[in-house]
Amino acid sequence: MENFDLVVIGSGPGGYIAAIRASQLGMKVAIIERYKTLGGTCLNVGCIPSKAWLDSSERYHEAVHSFENHGIGVGKIELSVPKMAERVQKVVKGITVGVAGLMKKNKITVFYGHGSFVNKTTVSIKGDEGEKQITGNKIIIATGSKPSTLPGVTIDKERIITSTEALKLQEVPKHLIVIGGGVIGLEMGSVFRRLGAKVSVVEYADNLIGMMDLDLGKELQKVLKRDGVEFYLSHGVKTVTRKNDKVTVSATAKEGGAEVTLEGDYVLMAVGRRPYTDALNLEAAGLKADERGRIPVDEHLQTNVPGIYAIGDVVRGAMLAHKAEEEGVYVAEIMAGQKPHINYNLIPGVVYTWPEVAAVGATEQELKQKGIAYKVGKFPVMALGRARASDEKDGFVKILADKTTDEVLGIHMIGPRCADLIAEAVVAMEFRASAEDISRMSHAHPTYAEAIKEAALAATDNRPLNF
Repeated sequence: MENFDLVVIGSGPGGYIAAIRASQLGMKVAIIERYKTLGGTCLNVGCIPSKAWLDSSERYHEAVHSFENHGIGVGKIELSVPKMAERVQKVVKGITVGVAGLMKKNKITVFYGHGSFVNKTTVSIKGDEGEKQITGNKIIIATGSKPSTLPGVTIDKERIITSTEALKLQEVPKHLIVIGGGVIGLEMGSVFRRLGAKVSVVEYADNLIGMMDLDLGKELQKVLKRDGVEFYLSHGVKTVTRKNDKVTVSATAKEGGAEVTLEGDYVLMAVGRRPYTDALNLEAAGLKADERGRIPVDEHLQTNVPGIYAIGDVVRGAMLAHKAEEEGVYVAEIMAGQKPHINYNLIPGVVYTWPEVAAVGATEQELKQKGIAYKVGKFPVMALGRARASDEKDGFVKILADKTTDEVLGIHMIGPRCADLIAEAVVAMEFRASAEDISRMSHAHPTYAEAIKEAALAATDNRPLNF
């Protein structure tokens, strides 16, 4: 039986990054992947393919609706969803092959098959070539998550689908009913709305992207509604049924109890994700998941069993690929005797709709709840020269700063390229910048980043220069 310094179960962003960092630190590492390709949900059926779809659909939408304004005539525009899907798969394959190359480069042994515990140091791997066992001085559980559903709703993967199936559709739905107004539902809803589908979103809460600042959800709803997306907020789904190629969703308003019935050809279940800890035989290692399927860990991400760690979607905190990556590096360095650090308050969240949405730090609602005195600086995207040159008018940057010290407590933005702009906010807050610090830093003109400077000016002395 082969022994390793570290065995990583799961090859998503958390797992493969942990494996690479551990190898860099001199460990003999093995990684176990259940499926035929490395990269986990993110690379195969999550972050990467969804962004590829978003990019393709955005280009199509611009060709149909915007090119003429720029003096570009393209004649008759034809849409080939299979061709788009083919491009997406090429993107995915290229990246997963790249991850396999990184494993080889870093001398990491890869095992394909389903990994489960035999005991606290031994892992069984069941694959196409039968079963084998390996041992590890240390083990990291990085098995990620899978889509959740609602009680009484059966996902048939044909007409009642999750994001996994939505990413592989070969046609544009006539009417896509999205259950869930979070990141996944809005991103996939945006894709198919741009391609011509009617899209209806049913959300139990009274706002979209509920984990973010309320102003962001309100602005995003306004833009998407203008683009033709229907919203049924504060509605609880009662039933989801299918008859042949028709699906029906019945939902009831939380206030008043009025019922709405929606009929379409596809239902996308996007009510969140849950940890994928099933069939790991955790009990054999002395482990037990909580009621939500998460594995309890301490401040060093170690479980109750010394030497066994868990990271990413299987532990507490946001289910984000970059959070899993940070945890993977953190655990590998802890094992090597180093003293790494993760500031969970400064892990950004992003929604890749258009406009993009991004945020880091405390929301205004959280500050109110904690009784922290704060001030707000807000600047509209439409006031930027770059935005006007690019025909962008939606969105804003909002900075929350401590009323006494001026330290930035949260930065929230919606608009073009916010997924990239949020990095500036993270850097500033990591170094505990004040709003005035940001306002006095030179920002290139004309850029979208100027909105951050202007919002900081607004938060400092309510003195934006361009609005």
